[in-house]
Amino acid sequence: MSVTSLQHVALAVPDPEAGKSFYSDFRLEARVRDKQIAMRCPGGDRDQVILIEGAKRKLHHICFGTAADRLAGIQEKAEKSGARLVDAPAETPGEGIWFADPDGILINIRVADAATPAGGPNPSKPEAPLKINSPGQFERLGVRAAPARGRACKPLRLGHMLQFTPDFDGKLHFYTDVLGFRLADKVGATAAWLYCDGGSDHHVMAFAATGATGLHHLSFEFANVDEVGQGARQLIEKGHRNGWGFGRHVIGSNYFHYVRDPWNSLVEFYCDMDYIPAGADWEVRDWPEEDMLYAWGPDLPDDFLTNFEALED
Repeated sequence: MSVTSLQHVALAVPDPEAGKSFYSDFRLEARVRDKQIAMRCPGGDRDQVILIEGAKRKLHHICFGTAADRLAGIQEKAEKSGARLVDAPAETPGEGIWFADPDGILINIRVADAATPAGGPNPSKPEAPLKINSPGQFERLGVRAAPARGRACKPLRLGHMLQFTPDFDGKLHFYTDVLGFRLADKVGATAAWLYCDGGSDHHVMAFAATGATGLHHLSFEFANVDEVGQGARQLIEKGHRNGWGFGRHVIGSNYFHYVRDPWNSLVEFYCDMDYIPAGADWEVRDWPEEDMLYAWGPDLPDDFLTNFEALED
């Protein structure tokens, strides 16, 4: 029994309107409700980021989807692990089951429409794949490739997230044994990347071992490298702080660019990530630390791995 998708992430923030402004510049679309601001990808049919008011920025809850016939099994595993089922928070009412993970992060599991998974091949392509010329092989003939300056670069979906955790082993055990994620790759006891066993991107969830809990980044898929590079540049030109990029990861293989949100967490633009289908004979690798972050790109900023939530405590 396992989760099949990442549905949304809820953040408690001291100024939800600042978050709304940031994510609107990111080109998410806002839906204002009683005690929350819900952000969706353009044309999307579900919330991806929910903002509620809190004393300081922190991860409020994570919502995962699963199939109807798996929900009871996940509940049973959660209760056997010692997790206590709780009611949905008043500020974010929602269906499904609710319980906390080993770090005290609230988890919501609900039945999700299998037609809109967070991960995997998209049957309705937002645009045609880039045609790339390579030595001796020309996919693009008589056509200019450079995109128009200022074009809208739109996030397609919330693809994954990375959490800081003080309990690396406990967190990894909980997400694999209770929620049914599978380990894709790791760097010793420093970091781990997890995928959904029904098939998903190389990682839907990731952890980094630190002395406190916290959110490192949320990551949104874009159609291609032009969308990643140009979209991040447009966000920076609106006055938001550059985080790191443009580059390419080793683990997951995706192109990336990170931008800081108003509370010093990161939002990642990404494309072209490895995909692990259901039943694949995937080899889990324990990577050396020098491969943990990138194959190429600009020098790593000194504060990239800083847990700013821990600094506020």
